[in-house]
Amino acid sequence: MSGNRRKAFLVTAALMGAGMLMTACQDTSAAPGAGAAQGSSPAGSASGPAAGSATPSGSPKPTAKASGGTDKGTKDGTGAGDGKPVGQVCGANDIAWSTRSESQAGGYILVIAKAKPGITCVLPAALPTVAFGSDGTQAGPAEQAVGKQITLTGNTTAYAGVNPKSTKANGGKELESIIVAVGDNDPNPVSLPVPAITVDKPVVTNWHTAPKDAVPFK
Repeated sequence: MSGNRRKAFLVTAALMGAGMLMTACQDTSAAPGAGAAQGSSPAGSASGPAAGSATPSGSPKPTAKASGGTDKGTKDGTGAGDGKPVGQVCGANDIAWSTRSESQAGGYILVIAKAKPGITCVLPAALPTVAFGSDGTQAGPAEQAVGKQITLTGNTTAYAGVNPKSTKANGGKELESIIVAVGDNDPNPVSLPVPAITVDKPVVTNWHTAPKDAVPFK
């Protein structure tokens, strides 16, 4: 082989070798790319946990009872969700009682009620139960409408007026005490002393927060 032909052969072989080397490099660089493409699949599967991360928000939500009704009932004591506390109903033994004789409207007895220290209770919107004598003659209503409930606490005072004799006729029972209870079912009625009174068809007002409103007009 002449020198020129040998030189041309070597150049050609060198070019071919360079081409093969470049091809191999391209194939090698493509492999990571292919791996990256394959790696995108785990990335896509990683989106599964991302979607799965919605699981906490997809977990069972509190029921309406747990989120509102029970808590509210516990919070404000109503158990009915109306937002207004009911409180315990007063019994006669929850109250510090006193009476006072008044001359207005022909004379009547003012019954005064305050809660004992440390007690908060509710006088219901109903007549107090007032009875007289051994036969338990009970006072009827002196007002046509039912009053409002009154919460007794601290210095809050409630008043009810009792007219022991609503008739104009002579006669009646002579008594020196009255029996007072908070409603007919109060298990602890109290006996309150009063000046000597004549009892004949007695009447009593509702509870009021002002004594002037507790006058039992005939």
